[in-house]
Amino acid sequence: MPHTFYAPDLTQPTTYTLPEDESKHAVRVLRLSPGDAVVLVNGVGGVYAAEVADANPKRCQLRILQEQQVPRPTYQVHVAVAPTKNLDRMEWLVEKATEIGVQAISFLRCARSERRELKLDRLEKIAVSALKQSGQAWLPVLADLTDFSRFLPTIPPETTFIAHLEDGERTPLAYVAADGASCCILIGPEGDFTPEEIQAAFSRGIRPVTLGTSRLRTETAALAAVHTVHVARELASKP
Repeated sequence: MPHTFYAPDLTQPTTYTLPEDESKHAVRVLRLSPGDAVVLVNGVGGVYAAEVADANPKRCQLRILQEQQVPRPTYQVHVAVAPTKNLDRMEWLVEKATEIGVQAISFLRCARSERRELKLDRLEKIAVSALKQSGQAWLPVLADLTDFSRFLPTIPPETTFIAHLEDGERTPLAYVAADGASCCILIGPEGDFTPEEIQAAFSRGIRPVTLGTSRLRTETAALAAVHTVHVARELASKP
């Protein structure tokens, strides 16, 4: 398989020059030479077959041979999650959710959140790496840490669901995820949403869902939600 490079600023239809760090990696580490095949992705659906034109370790030039535009998925999967105290778990979530094909990940600051600050730089790099590794064409949008109360009014309640551990009726996510063009799932912190936060979601018309009978870690629940929606939508689309 040809090596894949991320090219968010790709504008020229015939050539592209890798930035210095990528050029060094391509030439010194991957040992690419003129004529070797590579793939470029721009994160917004563009996939380009290319070949090395000039194997310069500071400015590796690629010749673009073919362009393909991958359509945006007909349904959007958005997970809004309270980041864990251990940032490694969020890095794992971003990597795996990108591989599956999540369209957006928002980070929530909840009443019981142990992590009150978050820097996206590292997470964005992990998403790019997962995009290249998995062959996805669309890079997910990562939204900065936002207070739960501020986030609620920004999402459509009819396609938003909250997964919580409080008593009460909850519908399996797989049952409700098969309809509609978009879906947002709210995942709470390690101590779960507070009753007040759950009631605030209910008051906006957001429905409660369950991800199964097991008690899942925050990052596991978020990834399970992304995968459940994908499977439900795929099954619903089959004749």
